[in-house]
Amino acid sequence: MTPVLELAVQDVAGARIARRAGASRVELCTALGATGGLTPSVGTIEAVAAQGIAVHPLIRCRPGGFVYDADEIAVMARDIRAALGAGASGVVLGALTPDRSVDRSALARLLDGIDVTSVDVTFHRAMDVVDDRATALDTLADAGITRVLTSGGVPRCIDGLNALTAMVAHPCGRIQVMAGGGIRVDDIAAVAGTGVDAIHLSARRTVADSGGPGGGSGGYDAVDETLALAAAAALGI
Repeated sequence: MTPVLELAVQDVAGARIARRAGASRVELCTALGATGGLTPSVGTIEAVAAQGIAVHPLIRCRPGGFVYDADEIAVMARDIRAALGAGASGVVLGALTPDRSVDRSALARLLDGIDVTSVDVTFHRAMDVVDDRATALDTLADAGITRVLTSGGVPRCIDGLNALTAMVAHPCGRIQVMAGGGIRVDDIAAVAGTGVDAIHLSARRTVADSGGPGGGSGGYDAVDETLALAAAAALGI
């Protein structure tokens, strides 16, 4: 089976490009380049959900590691409900214990009252810092999580092909495995060959646009339509 394409986007323009490229869905976030991604605003979720493509907002309240205290979990639980109320069809989340395993208690609190049979739930790249990926996959499958996003525990998927293949084989179809992390268009065929269910990439470029002393000088990221279309073509979309 050919993997589907998921694009990481930060705005309406990115969502429109993803739809034109034939992506099945978008992961919506903010501050992607600077932090790895944080929760987008409700207004952004509403605007992107109106573009005719499935929207899965990232639920991550701060940069850094994935061990969260009770207040942070409570905020992210509220963000999940706000995102779904704003038109999201799924969410992207993750939480770990200090010993680098899946935080089952945090997951239960985040998803309390959420019907995981009707909402897509992706466990994000917190998976890439767990010590035992096989056990983590079993835990997530048992919790009804739809899929995991992973590079196989390395910065770039192309260097984690063996791990990705093993992760696909381990759960025997009980949970989807989506490859994401440093994927270039030239890598897509090899990564798809591991048997993953989806390919995730940002296909982004940096737009130079200084905000001056109070607005930052690093410009901002935007989806590059040429790269997005090339990724789609590499998957035969």
